[in-house]
Parts: sequence; C-alpha cells; structure tokens
Amino acid sequence: MTYSFKDVVAAIVGIGGAANLGMGAGADKEGITIEAAEDKNVMTIGADGSGMHSLVANEASVVTVRLLKTSPMNAILQLMYNIQTSSSLLHGKNTIAIRDIARGDSIVLVAAAFKKRPTINYAVEGGAVEWTFDAIRTAPVLGIGTPVI
Repeated sequence: MTYSFKDVVAAIVGIGGAANLGMGAGADKEGITIEAAEDKNVMTIGADGSGMHSLVANEASVVTVRLLKTSPMNAILQLMYNIQTSSSLLHGKNTIAIRDIARGDSIVLVAAAFKKRPTINYAVEGGAVEWTFDAIRTAPVLGIGTPVI
C-alpha cells in the first residue's frame, strides 16, 4: 500500500470565496491536520474504585491547513477571513471537505470558523502560513469510501 498527497482533494467554501486546500494549492509538507476538539470519553472513578464512562456528544474538530508562503490560496483565505470576521452574521459558516481518493477517506467539516489570523513570518526561508479553523460538526469516513481506481 502507498500514500501520496497527490491523491488528496480538499477545499473550503464559505462567505467571500472558495479555496483549494489539497493537491495543487501549494500545501506545505505538513499539509492538513484534523484533530478532535475534545476527548470522546470522560472516565470518572468513584471513591470506592467503581467507574463510569460518559460518552461526550461533541463532534467538533480543529483543522490546521499549512500552505507555502507563496501559495495564492493565502490571499483567498485572507480575504475570506477579513469578510467573515467583520460581523457575527458572516462568521462560522464555512464547509471544509477533504478526500483521499486512493483510500476512500472522506472528511466533511461543517460550521467552520477561522480560529485566528495566521502568524506571518519574513525570514531567510519563506516557510509556511498556518490557517486554523474550529468546526462544530465533523463527519469522517476513513478507508471505506469508494477509491478511484
């Protein structure tokens, strides 16, 4: 089995624009990370040593997209950020979709908001620009979708 970022199709769509985040977007070598916003389980141990598991209903995620400094997607994301953070009416309405077509992975993140403005560096090397989003709902399917053959 092999893996390649060449098989990753990813995009964000929201108020003020849409941007490619996958192959062809000028992604940095660390690419895209999707992390659960909190643990799915809370374990509570009583004074007598008995235990209880609590299933947390939260399906939120934190998404980090890393683009090369020279990626034209940075300008699109910055414009979207500027528009969306100008009013609460426009904030948190993005959808991010990520698909690995070789494995059939599919992750859709809904009600995504820009978490913060990216840190911008001017140095010897261009480096990466990291865009971070909070998404309220996450629908992941790993490896059981229909891969393109």
